[in-house]
Amino acid sequence: MATSEKHQHDAKNEADGNHDGHDHEGGLLGEKTELIFALLAGALVLAGWLCERSEAGPDWLSTALYCTAYVFGGYFTLKEAIDNLRAKRFEIDTLMLVAAAGAAALGKWGEGALLLFLFSLGHSLEHFAMGRARRAIEALAKLAPETAIVRRGDKTEEVSVESLQPGDVVLVKPNERLPADGVVTKGTTSVNQAPVTGESVPVDKEPVADASAAIAAFDKAPANNRVFAGTINGAGSIEVMVARLATQSTMARVVQMVSEAEAQRSPTQQFTDKFEKKFVPAVLGLVVLLMFAFVVIDEPFADSFYRAMAVLVAASPCALAISVPSAVLSGVARAGRSGVLVKGGGPLENLGTLTSIAFDKTGTLTEGKPKMTDVVTAPGADEAELLSVVLAVESHSDHPLASSLVAGARERLGDKLQQISANDVKSITGRGIEADVGGEKVYVAKPILFTELSVGAVPEALASANEKLVGDGRTTMIVFKGSRYLGVIGVMDTPREVAGEVMTKLRALGIERLIMISGDNQKVADSVARTVGLTEARGDLMPDQKVGEIKRLREAHGKVAMVGDGVNDAPAMANSTVGIAMGAAGSDVALEAADVALMGDDLSQLPFVVGLSRQTSGIIKQNLWVSLGVVAVLIPATIFGLNIGTAVLFHEGSTIIVVVNALRLLAFKDKASA
Repeated sequence: MATSEKHQHDAKNEADGNHDGHDHEGGLLGEKTELIFALLAGALVLAGWLCERSEAGPDWLSTALYCTAYVFGGYFTLKEAIDNLRAKRFEIDTLMLVAAAGAAALGKWGEGALLLFLFSLGHSLEHFAMGRARRAIEALAKLAPETAIVRRGDKTEEVSVESLQPGDVVLVKPNERLPADGVVTKGTTSVNQAPVTGESVPVDKEPVADASAAIAAFDKAPANNRVFAGTINGAGSIEVMVARLATQSTMARVVQMVSEAEAQRSPTQQFTDKFEKKFVPAVLGLVVLLMFAFVVIDEPFADSFYRAMAVLVAASPCALAISVPSAVLSGVARAGRSGVLVKGGGPLENLGTLTSIAFDKTGTLTEGKPKMTDVVTAPGADEAELLSVVLAVESHSDHPLASSLVAGARERLGDKLQQISANDVKSITGRGIEADVGGEKVYVAKPILFTELSVGAVPEALASANEKLVGDGRTTMIVFKGSRYLGVIGVMDTPREVAGEVMTKLRALGIERLIMISGDNQKVADSVARTVGLTEARGDLMPDQKVGEIKRLREAHGKVAMVGDGVNDAPAMANSTVGIAMGAAGSDVALEAADVALMGDDLSQLPFVVGLSRQTSGIIKQNLWVSLGVVAVLIPATIFGLNIGTAVLFHEGSTIIVVVNALRLLAFKDKASA
């Protein structure tokens, strides 16, 4: 997977050679100058044509109007052609100027003016559209406020956001945007994180216990303590300790990476670039040959020259040049608006065509924390007593499962909670825990411990219940008190609530293989796979084996995406066609490791980005058919006599069609969730 430095290097290289859009904001009339000049050229062409048809006014009037149309229609085209020639680039705008000059040389001022009018109109609309897509990206950068209120001892002062340093404490009033990434130190509120993570529901926030430690390990801070620049505070006033400089905030990094992504070429764009490099010289060669057609066939040089100019117009690949970058830019901008960072056209296009997605289990398909899922009592035992004993004993344990057992017991007991206490609590390494409750010895332990103790065999009914739970992928613990078995408890890292629905949506989008690769045992993997509706589950995999599994999938099915957290799964993600990191907000590692970063820890963003990628791929194909189809029809048509005016109408019309088609992506809605 490319590092940040490589991304920046590639972005610079591509940006240097990327001249699909041009900056015309410095014109006399602002950013609309080019469009106004194009419309003035159109009005002059129309006035000249009306004078010519009606024979009103002197003979020179229509020619004067056409000449003035040349000035307005050719101004920006000439400007770009000069810039390109200085950079030793011979491009489409130069071809158009040559064709317009050729028409003028033949006395066809009207057709030359029409050519420049429609070419400048097409380009001005193209630049306006590309600017709109870029502005959608730049709007992200403006979400964070420019100033913040900082607490300095007992006083407060307003400072610029750029001057904030880690450790500063800022005050955020209700309904204000947060000025920086940080952790809440005072007050409770709910924060609308949609601008960064795409989450539709506000997230509750509360103060962190140790703010200094939290900002030192910001990407590991709990979600309910962590806030991001550009998000919107709810009804509560809070104080936030700044964790990052303004230039290093999650929002700033996303804007930077989206801007870099614009320059990353997609596979189709690389193809069109290569095609243009061979096609343009071939067209020029054909035009030169056609100029000398009068030598072979009996016609004046003027007719041969006119035909050559018409072919030059028809064969210029304007629509092809803009068809892919306009779609990629619109797609990347639309994804960014919903809290999804797509690093360029490559991932966007690949995700739109692949049919296999692999998932890590823990924290991706599941909640990432175990939960009490099953309680089975032994014959004659009482569930309330069983859970009360577990609660009393596990409250003293620091084992990773203890907190889930305590929470599960409290939830299930409700108002039946029995106040009992446990003493002499001791951990039995690798087995469980023992304690004294009410003068009786208690064990909450793995079933294997009871084969090593002389407390009597586990009752057959309880043993079979335990086997069934293990078969369903549960981690089990048997509870024993005094001389009685109370029952067995099943614990599991439960699937996310949305996981099943997400898999259904992905299937509807054409994803045929949904595979889980996990380090957990195969029974646990199979259980989760059945619950959420995966097609395949691979368990008992070490990190290097996960990489091997991804390679196997790529060999068998071509392209494959890997969804994980971007940290533990980085090697597998690096070997996949498209690496997708979840919960990337605040995590530098996830942002760097992934090709696609879901900023929120929300699996339901996945169908959205796959659907958007599918539509982007579809629009790219449509644009290619339109742009290449029009050129394929116009070249022979102009050779056999189609005039420049008609060729221009079709040629520039196709450019406008592909740009408008690409802009549809900015309005993309997730149909799967509609």
